[in-house]
Amino acid sequence: MKRITTLSLALVAGLSLILPVHPDEPKNHDKDVVYDEAKVPPYDLPPLLVSSEGRPITTPEQWFNVRRPQIMGLFGNLVYGTVPAPESPIRTTFEVVKTHLEFMNGRATRKDVRIRFENAKGSAEMQILVFTPHNEKHPAPAFMLHSFGGTKDDSHDAHPDRPGFLRNGLPLGEFLQRGFGFVVAPQGDLVRHNEVEFLKGIHPLFYRTGQSFPKANEWGCISAVAWGASRAMDYLETDRDIDAKRVALMGHSKMGKATLWTAAQDQRFALAISAQSGCGGAALWKRNFGENMEKMVTRFPYWLCRNAWKFVRNEDDLPVDQHMLLACIAPRPIYVHSGVEDTWADARGEYLSAYHASEVYRLLGKKGLTTEASPPVGEAIVRSDVGYHNRPGGHSIEMFDWLKFLEFAEHHLKR
Repeated sequence: MKRITTLSLALVAGLSLILPVHPDEPKNHDKDVVYDEAKVPPYDLPPLLVSSEGRPITTPEQWFNVRRPQIMGLFGNLVYGTVPAPESPIRTTFEVVKTHLEFMNGRATRKDVRIRFENAKGSAEMQILVFTPHNEKHPAPAFMLHSFGGTKDDSHDAHPDRPGFLRNGLPLGEFLQRGFGFVVAPQGDLVRHNEVEFLKGIHPLFYRTGQSFPKANEWGCISAVAWGASRAMDYLETDRDIDAKRVALMGHSKMGKATLWTAAQDQRFALAISAQSGCGGAALWKRNFGENMEKMVTRFPYWLCRNAWKFVRNEDDLPVDQHMLLACIAPRPIYVHSGVEDTWADARGEYLSAYHASEVYRLLGKKGLTTEASPPVGEAIVRSDVGYHNRPGGHSIEMFDWLKFLEFAEHHLKR
């Protein structure tokens, strides 16, 4: 076990907003949570490189064959929920329903792709958007965004007054200029943002006879979002314009939580970027700083599986912590982004999670974070397999963040 110490963060001025906080995200005004580093008690983290049987893990083979499967099983059954085997086989089909060859004044091709799922229980579908640059030799590397918004409105159309931007503020032109494609995978097609019934969408296709709600260890909202991103990756493996072996997965807030769980499960994603994912994302549970298990399951009862409720006000008994989830993404690169004023998401806890996950990256011959001290605000760690920055401002993705994400991806994915 490792005893953890705390450090304070300096507060500095904010930057211009690019993407707003999602309207359903809680604000930092809760009076019964810890926002003071001095009030964070000492705590112990579960060891990464010791098996459940107490044996040291000293080789990459032991990590992949013994410890990693143990950790993933615990996260699946106790935190996010596992995807059950469907009683009736699911048939998946892809259809490019629309192609725009001269998108953004000829800088890209946009494809609207429908992914449909059918079995004896019913059907469900999701629609993704695929943007590919015209100035890049194909197949191109790409970013996939776990998106709050849907793909069937005009939010992903080119902005009429801001060249290079979409209507929702996403700087697509910057990605295209650097030779990256961009894929949008929405959450709402398969599961609602705060689903509580699970009678529609993707879940009913997986129910056993007589079942009408996920079991306590079965998938909630975040696991359903993760499953959808993997199905989007299934499509990308058929698209000649995208190099499916060079896809960076990213998400903000709840979608940052989903990004980490997706990338840990689906090793086809080459790189993961978690933006202000906080509790249930990159932040450590056992620090109990900002949002905690109680706040999450009270506001969003089924983002996680029902088994997670057992650890409300009892995070110390959770046999995993989030540094272990980040470590399960190794040896693939991972980048964690925090915001100084986003105290709900616990920037310090996000950094410590990445720092402790680095132990596994080093075991696998990769470069991790080397010091427990958080870097200065505004200073990005990019040329590492574990990257991080904490920038001024609150719960948002700003242009500074996008540029650092691109720099990290260029370092690792561009040939």
